[in-house]
Amino acid sequence: MNDLQPVPPLKKRKTYTPVRALARAAVDAILDKKGLDVRVIDMHGVSGVADLFVIATGEADLQVRALAEAVREEIRETYDERPWHVEGIEHLQWVVLDYVDLVVHLFLPEKRAFYNLERLWGDAPTENVPSEGSAADVVLLRDPERPASKQQG
Repeated sequence: MNDLQPVPPLKKRKTYTPVRALARAAVDAILDKKGLDVRVIDMHGVSGVADLFVIATGEADLQVRALAEAVREEIRETYDERPWHVEGIEHLQWVVLDYVDLVVHLFLPEKRAFYNLERLWGDAPTENVPSEGSAADVVLLRDPERPASKQQG
């Protein structure tokens, strides 16, 4: 008798777009909609959940919705990529856009403070994104094999 259960297939993305490119698109979409306290967490070596997290705050549920829609639209239009899973869009307090290698977390301020993902993943390299900057300013999102002057998209 075999006690082994069938193994579910691994999550896969539709395209082979580098995760840093997806994260740059997400960061710029969030900044365009005035998302607050944007941070990138490099999950390599810390967790098998994803390679990168992008975390941001919206001041109200309508802004959280606008941030989520902007990220989805930018990544879909630029890279023809759709999230593997979306969670929280009905309540808009914590929206998760899961692109397998990239997970975007969009919070209301109270929920972000309560869950404090930055503390939870405190061992991972983290970088704050300047509110008046762009994804090109984020060292964690630079492709190691591309010169800094060619880091857009």
